[in-house]
Amino acid sequence: MGMNIGILISGRGSNMLAIIKAVENGEIPNAKVSVVISDKPNAAGIEKAKSCGIETLIIERKGLNREEHDEKILTELRKRKVEVVCLAGYTRLLSKKFIEAYPNRIVNIHPSLLPAFPGLDAQKQAIEYGVKVSGCTVHFVDEKLDHGPIILQKAVEVKDDDTPESLSARILEQEHKIYVEALKLIAENKIEVRGRKVILKKSAILEKS
Repeated sequence: MGMNIGILISGRGSNMLAIIKAVENGEIPNAKVSVVISDKPNAAGIEKAKSCGIETLIIERKGLNREEHDEKILTELRKRKVEVVCLAGYTRLLSKKFIEAYPNRIVNIHPSLLPAFPGLDAQKQAIEYGVKVSGCTVHFVDEKLDHGPIILQKAVEVKDDDTPESLSARILEQEHKIYVEALKLIAENKIEVRGRKVILKKSAILEKS
């Protein structure tokens, strides 16, 4: 049985598209994207997912608190037997109940080298701070913002003349690559979580060498 993936989006869904394409071409083996769910009806990613033949749902937040909204999403994920939840530009923090339903099975990508520059506008934060290197981080999700165990990171140079837009574009290229790489490791059962650390299993290390 392959790995059933559900993707949550709020916007354009560029990382979502990278995941869908990687599943289609076998780069993420034995996997299926079962559903894409958006909390915003006008998210551009919804049409992109539909054009790839993926089932899409819109579950709006209107009139719902976080727990009620999450419960609606969880119900749909369970119906489709989703095992791994990918956040791809999903802009709402998940409730404790949601995280407990998928322990170390919710994956997020963030455009900085965590724990540096969590939260919104990470690229702008990096430029304003004056760092020479930023990048992106794929991590498991816990109850704190941009905080859970780190699966993979990729460094990207910050240039003297960078704007948040130019840095974002270069980081995004790497995001697409490492998100797919992280999901491949999960699909192949090559990692384990020990406390805050994500460890490559010995069998996976032997395969690499």
